[in-house]
Amino acid sequence: MMKNKPLALIGAEVGEGASDSGCKWGARALRERGLAQHLGEARRDARWVDMVGARPEQEVQSRLDSVAEFSGRLAHVVHRQLRSGAMPVVIGGDHSCAVGTWSAVADAWRGQGDIGLIWVDAHLDAHTPATSDSLAPHGMPVAALLGHGAPGLTSLYGWTGKVKPGNLVIIGARSFEAGERALLDRLGVRVMYMPEVDRRGFAACFDEALALVRRHTVAWGLSFDLDALDPADAPGTGTPVEAGIALVDAVQALRGCAADPECAAIELTEYNPLHDVAGRTAQSAFALLSSITLPVAQAIAA
Repeated sequence: MMKNKPLALIGAEVGEGASDSGCKWGARALRERGLAQHLGEARRDARWVDMVGARPEQEVQSRLDSVAEFSGRLAHVVHRQLRSGAMPVVIGGDHSCAVGTWSAVADAWRGQGDIGLIWVDAHLDAHTPATSDSLAPHGMPVAALLGHGAPGLTSLYGWTGKVKPGNLVIIGARSFEAGERALLDRLGVRVMYMPEVDRRGFAACFDEALALVRRHTVAWGLSFDLDALDPADAPGTGTPVEAGIALVDAVQALRGCAADPECAAIELTEYNPLHDVAGRTAQSAFALLSSITLPVAQAIAA
């Protein structure tokens, strides 16, 4: 009989990767609103195990240096929870935290096979320093995980290419630049842009993405940027983009997906409490995480 892994909530306190650093306080704000208790009401064993904070930019040479140093420490915490048998649930923080999260997952499974990753986001996050005008690291984690970009982001654990292009699917993109799209096109990454999501529905897109990322892998994970949602449901993000995914559609489609024994970790990013309106984005984050981490028995019955 399948057992529910305990949920290890990990705060990724990083805003140094973004132009607006308010996302740095997202995990702490959700903790103070009672996220662990909320998940516990759904009969999940959920507890905060660590809050990993980035060093301010003035203490290092650049934002890239700050994120690179932070990524190594976050990866260590995620790796430790994986070894303990828990499911890491990383709460960001700007989306540069994904470098640490998924580098750790990839390294933990390296001797057994590859990992898959579903990336739900309004942006492609596939810039390298050569294509980014802003040099903001939160626009680079996808490229870094694919092995392209600054060595401090690509080479955690001493190896690159944590996620193979065929094992990555991006859903919901609607704001991006030519350079990052060109990289993903060249590598053959499956991207479901927002017009496709509108046409087919988020549930159909997610089902296809899940089939793709499970096809040639031993484990998979979900990285969900709150700016993928429509700003009506999630106004409090670092970079909101109009005409996004409806919260109700995401909640229904993601119901119980972490109950899959091959699901290794979950990540929710870009909550900016400084821009939230009447707590709507925090409530959306709670709803998403409650749905994603629904216990096995309830997910099967749903």
